[in-house]
Amino acid sequence: MAAPSQSGSSPASAAWDKHAFRILALAALGVLAVGTVVYHYLEDWSWVDSLYFSVVAGTTVGFGDLAPTTDASKLFTIVYILSGITIIGTYLSVRFRYRGLTARTVHRVSTGDAPKTESETPDAGR
Repeated sequence: MAAPSQSGSSPASAAWDKHAFRILALAALGVLAVGTVVYHYLEDWSWVDSLYFSVVAGTTVGFGDLAPTTDASKLFTIVYILSGITIIGTYLSVRFRYRGLTARTVHRVSTGDAPKTESETPDAGR
C-alpha cells in the first residue's frame, strides 16, 4: 500500500492516502483487540496479559513468559501471527514512510550521521 502522498500529488490522491492510512490503523487496532478478547477467553488470562501477549505475538517479539496451552488457542495463534504480522507490519511501514522515517534515516539520526547541511543530503541539487 502506498504511503500518504507527498507534496505535488493530486488532492484526490492525498485524500485517498489519508483514508487508507486510517483504515490500516483501525485494522491494526482491530487485530490487537481480537487477539486480546480471544486469549482472554481461551486461556483465561487477565485482560492485561491477553493484550500483552497479543502485542508480543503480533510483533514477533516472543518473550516466552506466556504461551498458549490449549489446541484451540495454539491454532488461533498460528492464524493470528500470520495475519497480525501482515497488518501490523504494513501499518508500521506506512506510518514510518508517512513520517518520513526510513530505516536508514532512523539509523543515521540515532548514530549522529545525519546530514548537517542541505548540500550533504542525497537529494541536494534536484
